[in-house]
Amino acid sequence: MKAMLFAAGLGTRLKPFTENHPKALAPVNGKPLLQRNIEYLKSFGITEIVVNVFHFADQIIDFLNENDNFGITIHISDERPEVLETGGGLVNAKHFFDEDFLVMNVDILTDLNITDFIKAHQENNALVTLAVSDRTSSRKLFFNEANALKGWKNLNTNEEIKAIDSLDNCKELAFSGIHLIKPELFDFITETGKFSIMKVYMELMKSETILGFDHSGGILIDVGRPSSVLEAEEVFK
Repeated sequence: MKAMLFAAGLGTRLKPFTENHPKALAPVNGKPLLQRNIEYLKSFGITEIVVNVFHFADQIIDFLNENDNFGITIHISDERPEVLETGGGLVNAKHFFDEDFLVMNVDILTDLNITDFIKAHQENNALVTLAVSDRTSSRKLFFNEANALKGWKNLNTNEEIKAIDSLDNCKELAFSGIHLIKPELFDFITETGKFSIMKVYMELMKSETILGFDHSGGILIDVGRPSSVLEAEEVFK
């Protein structure tokens, strides 16, 4: 299976580091996030990865070249001159994918078992499977008893999107920033340019199978702020 690492973002929450560097190269105990996630994916047998770039793109490309792509095949999906967000980034890279593939935010560190995740996705023949967990987040996804995505809510603003009349009986979980996707997803996408893939999922949950894979109890750190770098350094040596 191929994978894609979202590494194009501006990383504004990680300032001042990201004023001169891409967030993908933010070090955790001396090892950049990009390297940690390449090694993490390699540990599950993934040896072909697409990395999208925009913010300080040349630093990422140089880092990969200097390390011989860590012994695997790495493709660069260049989004310059405009960062395309998650949806646009996927569409820009779609020519790399002709079978199920994994997508992951580069600033996520986790112990999620990718093998189990892939097995659940393929056994259930889902269009998309989202890794989710029971943790604090201002934005929650809602799943029915069959783990099918049925809604989204911003807990700060109470804005919600739902595919059913009521979300009261649904499980409320937070997205972990990791997806498994069938390439058929691209047949449903009509948006172009810069857009969020979550907005696409919100529309498709009404008609297609988008499932959640609950890995609550495991490790998941969103290394998006300087304080979370310190948290990650306590766990990932």
